[in-house]
Amino acid sequence: MTHDDVVAWAESMVPRLAERAAQAEQLRQLPPETIADCDAAGIWTLVIPRALGGHGLGLRTLCELARTLAHGCVSTAWTTSFLVLHNWFVLRAEPAVQEAVFGGSPFIRMATPLAPSGEAVPVDGGYRLSGQWQWATGIMHSDWVSVMAFVPGPERPTPRLFLLPVADVEIVDVWHTSGMRATGSHDVAATDLFVPHARSMSVDQLRGEDPPGFHLHGDAFLRYPMTPVLCLYAAGSAVGGAEAAVEAVRQLMGGRIMAHTAADRQADQATSQARLGEALATVRASRAVWSAAIDELCRVYDAGGTIPRAERGGLRLAAAHAVKLAREAVEIAGVGAGANSYFEPAAFQRIERDLAMLKGHVVFDWDRVTQLVGRLELGFDPAPSDML
Repeated sequence: MTHDDVVAWAESMVPRLAERAAQAEQLRQLPPETIADCDAAGIWTLVIPRALGGHGLGLRTLCELARTLAHGCVSTAWTTSFLVLHNWFVLRAEPAVQEAVFGGSPFIRMATPLAPSGEAVPVDGGYRLSGQWQWATGIMHSDWVSVMAFVPGPERPTPRLFLLPVADVEIVDVWHTSGMRATGSHDVAATDLFVPHARSMSVDQLRGEDPPGFHLHGDAFLRYPMTPVLCLYAAGSAVGGAEAAVEAVRQLMGGRIMAHTAADRQADQATSQARLGEALATVRASRAVWSAAIDELCRVYDAGGTIPRAERGGLRLAAAHAVKLAREAVEIAGVGAGANSYFEPAAFQRIERDLAMLKGHVVFDWDRVTQLVGRLELGFDPAPSDML
């Protein structure tokens, strides 16, 4: 598949996802028909190098996939996008890890709750892992899950990533939320689970710019820095959802008769016209900020360059700003959306709830992001824990 093929497929999926969105919310996971559609299209292998039978596509394609699918269902876009991307994590690892996880399979579907928790005690041949991890998006459709735990050390504990068959962990049913319901982002837990060394990887391999997998496969995308990729990719679902919400209100205005009037059309109201224009300006600004940051990241790394950690604040800010603007666009449009837009079948109310939940992700925390970027702009060095 080419970039254009992927975008065309995503566009063809929008009406199907919109039709299934209410069912997906009720199930609190993606409907089986959606997984079957992704299987049939070969979407899970988008980032797998061509030499391994995949499509060898990069960040621009992935981001457009997320943005486009979100026009049908934000939760579905978020879930399928990350199930695609998480193959990239394994592809960055050393060959022994890739062999242990892929095991001859052309791809995996892996949930990845990245917040470090729990403890992994070194033992002969591997580790004994115990803990509980939040936000395992897509776990109901995964055969693998990767979690980050602390390994005791002589000076301080260090985080390490562990890749586990889903059959080896407990899925803890906690995902009862008002938004992003179809992501099925339950907790996972393990108690004294033995994990072979070959099914773990250092945080440096995961986050760094010179991962072993890049030297093994040679794809430029494999040396992109992890945090900017995750932030910008995740923001795509918000941008696409906001575009869909504003479009839904535009269509509503075209045929809506204002209650308690002599058949006055909303489309004829100057205030409604102005509000729609403001919503369009805001959502287009969201997409422009997001797209410019993607272009910058791709331009530098595809040319073999790097962006030092201390200079990545602008990418974090762009991702968070795109989400903030997306939510503002939906809020502006919602003023004139009318009560019918809040009945359960209406797309607008679902998008509004999804974006309200989505913005709670740590990488979009506006206070934390702006404080981090302001500190960097004033010449302070980034802290080791700063997500850059």
